[in-house]
Amino acid sequence: MAEKFESLMNIHGFDLGSRYMDLKPLGCGGNGLVFSAVDNDCDKRVAIKKIVLTDPQSVKHALREIKIIRRLDHDNIVKVFEILGPSGSQLTDDVGSLTELNSVYIVQEYMETDLANVLEQGPLLEEHARLFMYQLLRGLKYIHSANVLHRDLKPANLFINTEDLVLKIGDFGLARIMDPHYSHKGHLSEGLVTKWYRSPRLLLSPNNYTKAIDMWAAGCIFAEMLTGKTLFAGSYYVKKLSTRETNFSFIYKWDSFYHAQASHNSYKIIYYSLLY
Repeated sequence: MAEKFESLMNIHGFDLGSRYMDLKPLGCGGNGLVFSAVDNDCDKRVAIKKIVLTDPQSVKHALREIKIIRRLDHDNIVKVFEILGPSGSQLTDDVGSLTELNSVYIVQEYMETDLANVLEQGPLLEEHARLFMYQLLRGLKYIHSANVLHRDLKPANLFINTEDLVLKIGDFGLARIMDPHYSHKGHLSEGLVTKWYRSPRLLLSPNNYTKAIDMWAAGCIFAEMLTGKTLFAGSYYVKKLSTRETNFSFIYKWDSFYHAQASHNSYKIIYYSLLY
């Protein structure tokens, strides 16, 4: 692992100066590496996401993400501490200065794990699933009140501290500010976002962006927490959703629901989230 991380470090060319020490890999995405480090200024571990700026389009996407995360501050959203340039340089409030950089670092709150890793161990107790769903909906309510759509809710983007059972929404790389005059066409290709948590509104109409797309994903995630199974995994259900008329009767037929140790109230939460 150490050799692999060292190789990734060399490839991505991390340059944060001497402030951040004890770097450890957390994940590798299409635009770079996410890692944790100890901030020597406060002696706390943080998570750092590097965004590589290779062309005007990547700069545009980075500017959009930074604009969004700077306007969000909530208990159920991963807190962003600062945005840094190469060598750990401080960036001014004028984010337009990114056009002169080749990379930017987002320093944020470190979380123990994510929901995807937790679910690899199997379904959750209903009381834990409901607690996480409550926190997810609480965070979503705040995000939507800030006129923002996350657009990429999935277990891997929900971060958890298992000791106190705190859930926080993270990774706003595909988030957008709700604006009827803005064209969202082309930003959610199949290569970027799994279809398993995508609303039929998007499968049928790629520009149909409302709060409902996040609520649909939340319902799918809650069902997965209760059953340990992805609600719409595989091409069959994706095709079913993509070609559906207005009939959701097949929702009631999934064996995973009937075999889950969940109450009728939890089932209703899933149902109404999907129909939001």
